[in-house]
Amino acid sequence: MSEAWEELKRDCAGCHACPLGETRTKLVFGVGCEDAEVLFVGEGPGEQEDLQGEPFVGAAGKLLDDMLAMIGLDRSRVYIANVVKCRPPHNRDPQPNEQAACRGWLDRQIALIRPKLIVCLGRIAAMALIDPGFRITREHGQWFERDGRRIMATYHPSALLRDPGKRPEAFMDLREL
Repeated sequence: MSEAWEELKRDCAGCHACPLGETRTKLVFGVGCEDAEVLFVGEGPGEQEDLQGEPFVGAAGKLLDDMLAMIGLDRSRVYIANVVKCRPPHNRDPQPNEQAACRGWLDRQIALIRPKLIVCLGRIAAMALIDPGFRITREHGQWFERDGRRIMATYHPSALLRDPGKRPEAFMDLREL
């Protein structure tokens, strides 16, 4: 891990810019290849992520791993992060003030990684990185240009666990990579 990464992670670990920093068990900074061509961004950590300090563990993480494997990728070749780095209570959606407080951390991760492609996992990440009015059911799988990068959104793995009928659509989205 480079000095810039170490400094960013250390700074982020000391963050208490919103109430989520006071209630976290562990910071969920991100994981993967620090110079990955593809960055996956979720909304925020859930209970298991908060306990382990790693994004996308548990059932949703297993499904994400399976989805990556279907397109010839794995966690060692991508980077996985979240819009917010601390768990919102009861796995609720991160509030706008919480997202705003964390946005600088994600922006700095993006600047260090310099990914060619960003994939938003779910509506919250897509609203944060593509468009505040993003509609996941209508706009998933479409490419957008933001800050010189191609970015798209697909369904969050948790949503696919709740509605397996959307899995073929998500697979088609990921095949675009």
